[in-house]
Amino acid sequence: MKTLDINQYYTEAETHVTALESVITTFKQQSQALALMAGEVDCAQYNKALDYMLTCKGHIIICGMGKSGHVGRKIAATLASTGTPSFFLHPSEAFHGDLGMITSDDVIILISNSGETDEVLQLIPSLKSFGNRIIAVTGKINSTLSSNADATLLLAQTAESCPNNLAPTTSTTATIALGDALAVALMNERKFQPNDFARFHPGGSLGRRLLTRVEDVMAKDQLPIVDINDPMSSVVMVMNQSRKGLAIVTERRTLIGIITDGDLRRALAKEQSFTRLKAREVMSGAPKVCYQSEMLTNAEAAMRKHAISSLVVLNDSEQICGLIQLIHTQ
Repeated sequence: MKTLDINQYYTEAETHVTALESVITTFKQQSQALALMAGEVDCAQYNKALDYMLTCKGHIIICGMGKSGHVGRKIAATLASTGTPSFFLHPSEAFHGDLGMITSDDVIILISNSGETDEVLQLIPSLKSFGNRIIAVTGKINSTLSSNADATLLLAQTAESCPNNLAPTTSTTATIALGDALAVALMNERKFQPNDFARFHPGGSLGRRLLTRVEDVMAKDQLPIVDINDPMSSVVMVMNQSRKGLAIVTERRTLIGIITDGDLRRALAKEQSFTRLKAREVMSGAPKVCYQSEMLTNAEAAMRKHAISSLVVLNDSEQICGLIQLIHTQ
């Protein structure tokens, strides 16, 4: 049997504690950097940058190298998905032909923490000749990038979380936060609503819910419809076959009630001769309904409001055409 080396045990324990402390320290350092940025916002520069972006008739184009490039892609994606046409352009590719993607109507955001990244700076003469507005995102106010920009948004002047102060860590977090802040500000100015968001996310759960109508998802076939005078033995059989947990009660094809599993339990508790009862004696009257042309979100909201899991769907002629049940989504 292998014996435990107590010294090795304590060494490993200390290593784990140190690593955990490092995690917590990194969180604190980066949150402090964001707090510093919030307290040092240059209102004039931010107002200028936001005005350029709001009045932009073309695209917001983001450029950055290395980690700044990766962050730039995220910022462009966030802007594009929240109502501001935007895309990322790699500085080196731009310098070798992709500048043709830029029009004079575009606003360019150049990201460089040092403000001296060669691949980014080499774009400036062309951008100026095109007549583009340039927004600099940098940590150095006196940098070449800042001096050539129409607006400069400064990152927090703090060390990187990297123990060697080399790997972009705190600076990239600050850049992402800055990009998010711009996107949110633009959303507020444009009164960007959930339905607008859904238009750009039709494949996501939110998009499907906000763009989907009741008729797109309702159950149409083998609906558990029973007559008001049907015996409960027949009603239970219909409910078992449909597996919807309810029966739709009609009179001359007109909706007049609904029988749920709860109604069944309550009737069983009161009546020993349950199967001799008629549907009309067990049903709940005036059931909640929705219409096939309604948006799915409205139907879901109604079910949550009334604490129910199903709605009978009617068409424009007030005839039963389907059944919808609450969809649980994140």
